[in-house]
Amino acid sequence: MDAKSRNCLLQHKEALEKDIKTHYIMDHMVGDGVLTILEEEKVRNEPTQQKRAALLIKMILKKDNYCYISFYNALLLKGYKDLAALLQDGIPVISSSSGKDSAGGITAYVRTVLCEGGVPQRPVVFVTRKKLVNAIQQKLFKLNGEPGWVTVYGMAGCGKSVLAAEAVRDHSFLEGCFPNGVHWISVGKQDKSGLLMKLQNLCARLDQDESFPQRLPLNIEEAKDRLRILMLRKYPRSLLILDDVWDPWVLKAFDNQCQILLTTRDKSVTDSVMGPKYVVPVESGLGKEKGLEILSLFVNVKKADLPEQAHSIIKECKGSPLVVSLIGALLRDFPNRWEYYLRQLQNKQFKRIRKSSSYDYEALDEAMSISVEMLREDIKDYYTDLSILQKDVKVPTKVLCILWDMETEEVEDILQEFVNKSLLFCDWNGKSFHYYLHDLQVDFLTEKNHSQLQDLHKKMITQFQRYHQLHTLSPDQEDCMYWYNFLAYHMASANMHKELCALMFSLDWIKAKTELVGPAHLIHEFMEYRHILDKKDCAVCENFQEFLSLNGHLLGRQPFPNIVQLGLCEPETSEVYQQAKLQAKQEVDNGMLYLEWINKKSIKNLSRLVVRPHTDAVYHACFSQDGQRIASCGADKTLQVFKAETGEKLLEIKAHEDEVLCCAFSTDDRFIATCSVDKKVKIWNSVTGELVHTYDEHSEQVNCCHFTNQSHHLLLATGSSDFVLKLWDLNEKECRNTMFGHINSVNHCRFSPDDKLLASCSADGTLKLWDVRSANEKKNINVKQFFLNSEDPQEDMEVIVKCCSWSADGARIMVAAKTKIFLWNIDSCLKVADCRGHLSWVHGVMFSPDGSSFLTSSDDQTIRLWDTKKVCKNYDIVLKQEVDVLFQENEVMVLAVDNIRRLQLINGKTGQIDYLTEAQVSCCCLSPHHQYIAFGDEDGAIEILELLNNRIFQSRIGHKKAVRHIQFTADGKTLISSSDDSAIQVWNWQSEEYVFLQAHQETVKDFRLLKNSRLLSWSFDGTVKVWDIITGRMEKDFVCHQGTVLSCDISLDATKFSSTSADKTAKIWSFELLSPLHELRGHNGCVRCSAFSVDSTLLATGDDNGEIRIWNVFNGELLHLCAPITEEGATTHGGWVTDLCFSPDSKMLVSAGGYLKWWNVVTGESSQTFYTNGTNLKKIHVSTDFKTFVTVDNLGILYILQILE
Repeated sequence: MDAKSRNCLLQHKEALEKDIKTHYIMDHMVGDGVLTILEEEKVRNEPTQQKRAALLIKMILKKDNYCYISFYNALLLKGYKDLAALLQDGIPVISSSSGKDSAGGITAYVRTVLCEGGVPQRPVVFVTRKKLVNAIQQKLFKLNGEPGWVTVYGMAGCGKSVLAAEAVRDHSFLEGCFPNGVHWISVGKQDKSGLLMKLQNLCARLDQDESFPQRLPLNIEEAKDRLRILMLRKYPRSLLILDDVWDPWVLKAFDNQCQILLTTRDKSVTDSVMGPKYVVPVESGLGKEKGLEILSLFVNVKKADLPEQAHSIIKECKGSPLVVSLIGALLRDFPNRWEYYLRQLQNKQFKRIRKSSSYDYEALDEAMSISVEMLREDIKDYYTDLSILQKDVKVPTKVLCILWDMETEEVEDILQEFVNKSLLFCDWNGKSFHYYLHDLQVDFLTEKNHSQLQDLHKKMITQFQRYHQLHTLSPDQEDCMYWYNFLAYHMASANMHKELCALMFSLDWIKAKTELVGPAHLIHEFMEYRHILDKKDCAVCENFQEFLSLNGHLLGRQPFPNIVQLGLCEPETSEVYQQAKLQAKQEVDNGMLYLEWINKKSIKNLSRLVVRPHTDAVYHACFSQDGQRIASCGADKTLQVFKAETGEKLLEIKAHEDEVLCCAFSTDDRFIATCSVDKKVKIWNSVTGELVHTYDEHSEQVNCCHFTNQSHHLLLATGSSDFVLKLWDLNEKECRNTMFGHINSVNHCRFSPDDKLLASCSADGTLKLWDVRSANEKKNINVKQFFLNSEDPQEDMEVIVKCCSWSADGARIMVAAKTKIFLWNIDSCLKVADCRGHLSWVHGVMFSPDGSSFLTSSDDQTIRLWDTKKVCKNYDIVLKQEVDVLFQENEVMVLAVDNIRRLQLINGKTGQIDYLTEAQVSCCCLSPHHQYIAFGDEDGAIEILELLNNRIFQSRIGHKKAVRHIQFTADGKTLISSSDDSAIQVWNWQSEEYVFLQAHQETVKDFRLLKNSRLLSWSFDGTVKVWDIITGRMEKDFVCHQGTVLSCDISLDATKFSSTSADKTAKIWSFELLSPLHELRGHNGCVRCSAFSVDSTLLATGDDNGEIRIWNVFNGELLHLCAPITEEGATTHGGWVTDLCFSPDSKMLVSAGGYLKWWNVVTGESSQTFYTNGTNLKKIHVSTDFKTFVTVDNLGILYILQILE
C-alpha cells in the first residue's frame, strides 16, 4: 500500500473504529476479492464492534492499494459518506504495473500448489463468477478442518469444474484452510478398473518420497486404505477435488476421513457416504453481460461493438457457459460466422457446434446424451415423454400424473431423480411442485426423439381426454392453466386436426379460456394454427378470429362479459352467432335474459384488432418498422410492447414518474423513445427494456417524439408545451437544434418519408413544415380552416389538431380530431375519408409501414387497428343521437337525423329507410298515429311534414334560439316545443293558434305532458312548473333544487313526480304539496335521471358515477345500490347513467349509460349487459311490453334490440 494511503488510514483509524459496522463493509470487500472468507471469519469472532473494526483496519494496513480502494468504496455504498470523505485524499493511483502478479493476482505460491495438485489452469477465456466462488469457499470453510463433503452440482456445461478450480485459486484461503495442498482427480464415468487406475495414480503422486514399497495397490480396497494413510500422515490439512462424479459407488473409494470437494450433475451421489455434507447449486446460465464478455474476449472485440447476433446467441442458449465457450472458440477461427452458428443453435444442429477443448465432450449433444444414458432403464422412457414440453413452461405435477396415470407421490419420485441428475429443474410454489427443462435440454430431446414426437403428443391428448371432460376443468385445479394454454399446441403437434378444430371452434372453450387468460393467447393460436383450421372451414376460422380481435378489449375486463350475448351481436351467418343463439335459447328456458340486435346487418365494423393493454387512457401507439410489434403508452405511466397480429404482450416498463405522452420506434427497431409530463425524454432497448439514454432539456411536459426514417444517421425530434421542437442525435448528450415558431403547445411531430421535412401540429391550430437540415420553418398550414364546416361549434376548435401521420409516399396526411380521424390529401387539402369507432378522444394516429392499415389510440383505453381500404370505401352516413321512436303493433318506426342533415324514417324490422327532407334539424318527433312528423332547427323554426303527401306546415312564430325538444299531443293536433330561449310554445297547427308558457328564468331542460291538458316542465333555474296548455296559465311552481333540474318522471297514478339535480340529490313530490315528500341523498355525482315503477311503489335514480339506486317511494328508504363494483377505476356503467325504465311488472329495470344494462329489481343484481360499439347513450326508448329497446350511440349507430324468447 502507498505510504500516503497508509498514513491517511492511520490518521483516521480512531474515527473509523468508533463508527463502522464491519458486517456490511466486509461483504463488499469479500465480493471484490480483497478479503478472504477466513479473514472475514476472524474479524467476526472478535467480541465487540470496536475490536472487530480495529482488526479489520489492521488487516487492510497489511494489504495493497486495491484493498484501500475497496474499503473506501464500501464506506460510500454502505452509508458512511462522511468517513469515506476522510479517506479521499489517500486514494492511490492504480497503474497497470502496480505490483499485482501478471497472472491476474495469482501468487507464485498458489501457482505451485495448484500445479503440483493437478488443478487445471484457467480457460484461455475466463470471466469471474465471484458470488459462486465465494459460496464454494464458505461451504469449504464450514468443514473447519474436519472430514466432509462439499458438492458443486449443475447441468452439463454450466461451468462447475472452472468454479471448483477458481475457489482454490486464492492465496489466503489456501494458506488458512488447506496448507497441505490441493489434489485434483478427474473422475468422469468409470468402471472399476478405470477407478483403480485413478487411485493408483493419485497414491503415486502423493507418495513422492516412497514411504510405501514400490508396488502399487492391486485392488480398490487396498488403494482406499493406502490413500487414507497418506492423507492422514502426510497431508492432514489438504483438499481432495473429485471432478465430474457420476456414480455413488465411486465416492466410497474416497470415503476415508478427507475433506472433499466434488463436481457432479447428480446431487444425490453423496447419499451413500457419511459425514457433514454441503451443496452449492450452479445455475445453468451466465448472465447476459457475462456471456457477452466471454464472446468479446474470444473474438477480441469490445462488448459494445458485438453484433446483434451475439445477444441472440446468449438468449438462445440461456447463457450456457459451455455453448458460449464452444461458439466463441469457433468464432475466433471464423469471425464472420455469427449468423451461421446462431442458425445452427436455433435449428438444434448441436453436432455442428463442436470444438476440441479441455472439455471431455467435444459437442453439445454428447454432453447431454451421456447424462440421459446414465438413467435407470425403468425411467428412461419417462424422460423421453418430456420431449413434448415447451421452453420456459413450468408444468404442474398433476399434468404428468395424468400423462403417466400415476399417483402424485410416484410421479414426484421419478422427477426427483431427473432433478438430482440436473436433467430437470423444479420450483415449489407453496402448494405443489412445478417442473421445467432448460432450453438446451428441450432442443436436445426434440432433436433426439423427433420421430416419436407426434405419438408422444397423441398420448398426452388421449390421457387428457380420459381424465377431463372440458366442462369439468375449473380454475381451482392445479393443472387447469396448463391445459388452457397448451391443449391446442398438443393437438396440433399430434396431427389431431379434427379435435383441434372442434376445440377452437367451440364458444364454450373460447369463453372458458378468455375468462382465465384473456383473448391475446387465443388470437395467437388462431394465427399459429390457421393452416390447419382453414382446411376445416376457412369462413368459420375467420368468424372466430374476428370475434376475438374485435371484442378483445371487452374480453379482458372484469367483471367478465357474457360471451353468449357478445356472440349474438355477430352477423347471423357467423358460426359464433349460431352457437351463441343455440346456447342462448337453452338458457332462456332457465330464466336467462338475452337480446337480439335485429338491425345489425346495416353495421360495418372497420376495426381489425382492438386491444386494451393499459389501465388508463392510451395516449399513443406506434408500429415497429417491420410491422410485427406495437408500442403504446399512456396515463398509467407505462410503456407496453405487444404483437401486432394478436395483441400478445412482450414488454411492460414503468417508464416515467408521470403520464407517458408519446412513444416511437427507431428505424432499425433497436430503440423506443418515450416522453412524458415529467419533462423527460428516454430511450429504451426495444427487446430487453433496458434504459439507454435520458434527456432533460425541455422546460415543460414533452408531448411528442419521432425518429428519422433513415438509420444511417438517427435523429429524434421532440415537441413540448414550452412551444418548441428539439432535434437530438443519439450519439450526443445535448440537443442538436431547437425550432421556434409555434405560439402554443406542440402536440405532435413527424418526419417526412425522405427525412427532409419535419411536420408539427400545435394547439395554435397550425401544421408547420420545417427543413430538418437548417431547422428553418418552410411552410405554415392553418389546419383549423379545414374544420370550420364541421357540425361542431366553432369555439371548440382550439385543441382539434392533436396529431398527424404521413403516408409512405408523402402524399397524404392523417389528422386526429376529437373522436374522429380524418385523412387528407396534402396537395389538394381535400378530405379522403373519416372514421369513427373510439368512445372518447383520439390521441394518436399512425400508418403501418406499408400503408395498408393504421393505428389509433384513445382515452377509452383501447388501441384500434384499422384497414385503410375499408375505411376509405366506407365513408359512412351516421345518425345523430336525437331520435324519436314509435312502437306500433308489431312495428318499430324510428325518426332520426343523419350527419348530412337529412331526416330519415327507418322501419326497424325491415331496415327500409325513407329520406324525408334536408334541414338544420336539431330535434324531431312522430305523431301518435304515424301520419305526421315534426322537427325543429338550430334557428328556432318548427315544421310539420304530412307523410302521405309531403305537405309542409310551418310555424309562423317559432323560437328565438335552437329548438331542443318537440312533442305532439295524444290527438296529434297540437305540437309542443321547448328551446334554448327558456319559453315553451304550444302550437295548434291546424287552427294556427299559439300559446306561450313563459316563466322559467333559464333554458327549459325538458317537459312532459300530463292528463287534462296539463304539462310539467323543468329548467336549469332549479324549478319545476305545472301549466295549463290551453290557457297558458302556470298552475304550480315547485322550487326543487339549488342546481339544475336534470330530469323528472311522473308516477303512473299521476299523484307524484320525481326531480333529480346536479346538486347530487333526488326528490319525490306530491302534486298537492309544494314541499318534497322525500329527499333522497347518497349519490356522489350529479343525479341525471329517474324513473317510477309502473305500480308507483319504486323509484330508480342514476348518477354520473355509473351508480343506480332503487328507493321505496312511500318512505324514501334505499332498497338497492346497483353495481357498486368499479372496473379498474372506471365507472361501473361505462359513464353517466342517462336514462332508466321499469318493466310493466316492476321486476326488471333497463338503464342507459356507456352501454345498456338490465337489472333484477328484486335482488339489485345485473341480469345482462349489451355493449354498444360507441358509448354515451342519451336515451333508451322502450316498448310498452318491455320487449323492444331502441337507442343510438355517440358513433351514430342505431340499435334495435329485442328480448330473445
